Amino acid sequence: MVVDTLENCSRYENLHPRFKAAFDFLRNPTVHTLTAGRTDIEGDALFAIVQDYETKPVSEGKLEAHRKYIDIQFVADGEELMGYAPLGRPKVVAAYDADKDVAFYEGESWFTLVRKGMFAIFFPLDAHLPSRHTGTPSRVKKVVLKIAVS
Repeated sequence: MVVDTLENCSRYENLHPRFKAAFDFLRNPTVHTLTAGRTDIEGDALFAIVQDYETKPVSEGKLEAHRKYIDIQFVADGEELMGYAPLGRPKVVAAYDADKDVAFYEGESWFTLVRKGMFAIFFPLDAHLPSRHTGTPSRVKKVVLKIAVS
């Protein structure tokens, strides 16, 4: 897991061949005008999912992890807590679904406050619990970039 601000994203562009294109997309000011839904950048290899929602309590969520995609979750507006646990520590509660590229887990996780202009990178070995609130629900606009692992 990596958490940082968009102004520092160039530090991470060499971690994966598609990260530069992903961060170029996030640096474009039009990213803030996108409506909810999917936007293709490089087809299924790199795409964005724009979300607009109200945060939820930590107690209502389950950790999730993906195998085929790396997530870069960018908070365009608002703030939320994002939970993290290294895969292998939490208990599997829903086995991996290859069609949806997700498995769900329960267990201890550590939370980080991610505010407007910040992003978190979740790799396949990072179980994560995004979209949680800091005490009271709030509106968040988020861009989740899905980057194919291979």
